[in-house]
Amino acid sequence: MSKIILFGEAEKGDFFCCHHCRSMDQLLESFGQPPPMSRGIYYAIQALMYEFELLFFRVKEEGYSYQDYFRGLKLLTTQGISLAVSAICAPGVGDAAILDAMRPLCVKCHCIIISNEADLYDFLMSSKVG
Repeated sequence: MSKIILFGEAEKGDFFCCHHCRSMDQLLESFGQPPPMSRGIYYAIQALMYEFELLFFRVKEEGYSYQDYFRGLKLLTTQGISLAVSAICAPGVGDAAILDAMRPLCVKCHCIIISNEADLYDFLMSSKVG
């Protein structure tokens, strides 16, 4: 079964660790309801519906909790995990610093980054300013 690494907000669950999730029941039990305006649980449901296994990293605030993203990426790389990863999903992330940190993992695993129009726009606008 192919995997998707997902960084997202959740009502409950531990921070700074990788949660394996294979079913909707497990998703609800582990993470609860989605916080208002978050997209992580929404993408998690979509991944599970398409029969992907999730490696879920809970973040305090999607797109803004830099420490959560960097710790999660460090955990993935330092443990030498050889994964059959199809994608990394980080809703709310349009910041080049976070996306650049994801690039080595994408290259290593030959995977893509799942994004949306708003996050792509944020990325493009921030790179023009900087």
